[in-house]
Amino acid sequence: MDWYPLWNSLRIALISCAAVFFLGIFAAYYIAKLPRTVKGVLDVLLTLPMVLPPTVVGYFLLLLFGAKRPLGLFFLEHFGVKLVMNWYSAIFASIVVAFPLMYRTARGAFESFDETLAWSAQTLGQSNTWIFWRVRMPCCRQGILAGTVLAFARALGEYGATSMIAGYTPGRTATIATTVYQLWRTNDELGAMRWVLVDIVISAVVLLAVNLLEKKQKAGGCP
Repeated sequence: MDWYPLWNSLRIALISCAAVFFLGIFAAYYIAKLPRTVKGVLDVLLTLPMVLPPTVVGYFLLLLFGAKRPLGLFFLEHFGVKLVMNWYSAIFASIVVAFPLMYRTARGAFESFDETLAWSAQTLGQSNTWIFWRVRMPCCRQGILAGTVLAFARALGEYGATSMIAGYTPGRTATIATTVYQLWRTNDELGAMRWVLVDIVISAVVLLAVNLLEKKQKAGGCP
């Protein structure tokens, strides 16, 4: 059994999750402070990939990163890097579809934070950076961790946008999701079922982690 799809899926999901973690926290922290109208508009824009069909997301990514598009052509001519139909092309797709989950979860955690704790720290002369990492983040950690796990799971299971921007090439761009489809399409049901079982195990572990984090969040508070 060729384990490349698992390895490729895991590295794509991990890289995407790391990017989404910081992007989601940054966006959630600053957008939560904005006026309601502005916040509502940005919410729609940033969470749109969550409700759009994945193939539509993939289409927009092709319009942006395609070899004949300005951005894709720039990287190809100046760096010799083709942004589509490579294993790392799937990272772009995974970031776009996983970001809304991280953003919405982190924003909810920040909005439920007791601001009196931050004000108290300010009266003691602490900087906003210190307050963010030493007060706000520890109090919101369960929600942020839950968002991170969900973003990882979404990136790991991404198929629609990934198949459009990265395609399927065994040993190069294959992921678990695209491998299951290709094996089924070629009537290799046994091979497809093996990868389905692998995916089920990973998904079960992710759901267990999310449930544990939710229980901790309900039971605990700020340290």
